[in-house]
Amino acid sequence: MTIVDSSSWIESLRERGNSEVRSRVESLLNAGEAAWCPMIRLELWRGVRNGAERRFLELLEPRVDSLDISSAVWDEAIDLMNKARGSGLTAPPADVLIVATAHYHGAELEHYDQHMDHLLKLV
Repeated sequence: MTIVDSSSWIESLRERGNSEVRSRVESLLNAGEAAWCPMIRLELWRGVRNGAERRFLELLEPRVDSLDISSAVWDEAIDLMNKARGSGLTAPPADVLIVATAHYHGAELEHYDQHMDHLLKLV
């Protein structure tokens, strides 16, 4: 199972998006390995600009597993935030929560975001 971060979903949907990211996301979807969490869903729905994007997300809903953000995940996110701050990294709370969710569930993380690279080194 691989959590696909909103950065990769968005990049894969751009007309001139990174072809490597697009290929990775497509492969995960085709293999039934793509997952997300409520934070990613919220980020994606927040960005919907038109009916085509709305329909795309509606089509994704049944194809993508959703990994829960439990109180244990929140605790892990707080620990990760403390590690990040201790190492001098200021990362967006949403990114910290997503990395903690992936780590907690033992999932890989497909992303196109430098914050994620730094955070993944801390878990």
